Amino acid sequence: SVSEKRTVIFKGRSMKGHLVMKKIRKELPPICNDVRQKHRLSIDTLPPELKAPFPLDPIIPLRTKTTKEFQEDMDRATQSGDWREVRDFYLTTFESFIEINAAFKREANGLFNTIEDSGVNAKFVNAVYDTLLGTPQDIQKSVLKGIINSLLREWKGPRTKDDLRAYFILLQNPQYSSTNTYVIYAHLLRQIAALSEADHHFLVHWLKRLSARRFRQLVERLLQFISTRLFPGDPDELPPLSKCSWWIPSATKVLSLFNAANSVSSPPIMPFTDFYNITLDHIDFMEEYRIWQNHGNSNRFSFCQFPFILSTVVKKAIIQKDSEQQMISQARQSLVSKVSRRQRVDMNLLFLNIKVRRAQLLSDSLDELTRKRCDLKKKLRVTFVGEAGLDMGGLTKEWFLLLVRQIFHTDYGMFTYMKDSRCHWFSSWKCDNYSEFQLVGTLMGLAVYNSIALDIHFPLYCYRKLLSPPTVPCDQNAFVGMATATLEDLQQVMPELAHGLGELLSYEGNVEEDFYLTFQVKNQEEMGIMKSYNLKPGGDKIPVTKQNRKEYVQLYVDFLLNKSIYKQFAAFYHGFHSVCASDALMLLRPEEVEMLVCGSPELDMSALQKAAQYEGYSKADTTVRCFWEVVLAFTLELQKKLLHFATGSDRVPVGGMADLNFKISKIDVPTDWLPVSHTCFNQICLPPYRTRKELKHKLTIAISNAEGFGLE
Repeated sequence: SVSEKRTVIFKGRSMKGHLVMKKIRKELPPICNDVRQKHRLSIDTLPPELKAPFPLDPIIPLRTKTTKEFQEDMDRATQSGDWREVRDFYLTTFESFIEINAAFKREANGLFNTIEDSGVNAKFVNAVYDTLLGTPQDIQKSVLKGIINSLLREWKGPRTKDDLRAYFILLQNPQYSSTNTYVIYAHLLRQIAALSEADHHFLVHWLKRLSARRFRQLVERLLQFISTRLFPGDPDELPPLSKCSWWIPSATKVLSLFNAANSVSSPPIMPFTDFYNITLDHIDFMEEYRIWQNHGNSNRFSFCQFPFILSTVVKKAIIQKDSEQQMISQARQSLVSKVSRRQRVDMNLLFLNIKVRRAQLLSDSLDELTRKRCDLKKKLRVTFVGEAGLDMGGLTKEWFLLLVRQIFHTDYGMFTYMKDSRCHWFSSWKCDNYSEFQLVGTLMGLAVYNSIALDIHFPLYCYRKLLSPPTVPCDQNAFVGMATATLEDLQQVMPELAHGLGELLSYEGNVEEDFYLTFQVKNQEEMGIMKSYNLKPGGDKIPVTKQNRKEYVQLYVDFLLNKSIYKQFAAFYHGFHSVCASDALMLLRPEEVEMLVCGSPELDMSALQKAAQYEGYSKADTTVRCFWEVVLAFTLELQKKLLHFATGSDRVPVGGMADLNFKISKIDVPTDWLPVSHTCFNQICLPPYRTRKELKHKLTIAISNAEGFGLE
């Protein structure tokens, strides 16, 4: 192997090695970490005559014990109490990397140097580890001692595939669940984290072949290690943080290998949300964010370098605080500008003030946002002309709600509702002005910026396009929103068409004669006119055949999801980023952007009940008990209406129902009055209804007729 060859070259421990060293010492200077890859290439490209004298990999001892034989040994030891044979096995197996390979490699001296096959006998590894914690303490200690000796071995040069196999096997040891073993676990993680990128690539593909249960166990063990190191239960059970500051960076980097393995698996082994470490919700994440902004992905560690570990709650908080700082900065600039010119200061300049008429909602909103483009990063405040409502948040929510409802109405024509996928997509019609698409993008940006959840139904691919790239390019002519499109992406938007194209790809017959297709998209309707587009120059004259059908499908999908709507989406993209231009967007997955824009559609009224606060009532009062009995029995549609009535939105924020700060207050009025809400404060006011029937009747009327604001 490469490492054995290097050991011979530099240490000169064999006669052959000594002779070779004289020949090529000039070509191979001493290796240091930052040129490791370069030297690996130089060795790999040596001429055959120089490679020939290198010795072979060390011969791995032949170990013939099978899983069945090991389990029989365990059964005998358990029954007789004589653990000598089992003790010898564990003692020998874990004393070195060579012995680990001897025990668990399917063929002792097989190469197994591909990403597809680790060469490890997984069944045997599982059997050995599953029984380890049930063996006597001296056996368990001997395993840990062997691992310590293996990790303390002096390494020279890059690792061999046998070394990688040993790391892969050691990582699965269940003993690391105990804090008593954390020092050993940390050293193992440090060595794995320090491996080359090429070695990590192998480990990622080997990890993804673990069973889902074991994969999850290893991920949870790493998350627990990070949490315990951050907030130890007993401060004396671990070394001082100052002496082991490398523990968390090493563990996080190894966890990133599992995240990568999960990402390249189809379908993923576990939901990406299971990589979140909620302990990090309680650290100074803005300091982490500032370190990342100032140092990027350099040697200065920040959790923001590994955003998969940060929950959506943390990412939302980072974006909000980043937004607040931008808002304050924007407002301060306006204030200083006024004062420096000795002009009268109007407190309205601290806000993005939107004044609209309900009857002209869309046109007024477009005009206001266009005129006040420089104020988009100020706190939003909405006024409906002719209404006395003061915007403490409720009017803003209603403005968003009504605007979204109007923009996405099918009669308006900006977006097409796809019945099969139950989502909206951009209309491909051409026009001279795409400002209304920019308005929708701005609206979405303002919603994220002001923490308002919108009832928008875009496919996930739309949010991937929004992050392509996550920050606006400096070059104004650079393409934006052009994410690589696959058949799976088309499936999200047009499932029936995606299915048809899938059948074309798998068709066994004569594609050219049976389908009679060319590289042209036909029947594209634009404002009632049918048009055709060539997918490549002269496409109408190029037949689709068995040989070129993959290219046809790729070009067709790219046309539908990117090229045919480029101007519309580019305007939408720039509208969104005109408000949300922040480095924090680089931390987000498309799914997380969707969550920030739309909140969660999953209503858990039981969670709302647990988190509810009371004013004038207690949870034991008859009115309150009747209220929750009625609400929990409501249909989903009525529950959404209730949420909209009380909060101004029927979506749940990122942090869940608890983040709503929902309050039920007592209002001392006759019981023939309807309930009243204060959406600015997520508050519902209930008269002291005496019966469940009466409460249900009044509440249903109130939530079914809730639009508009007034002052008493």
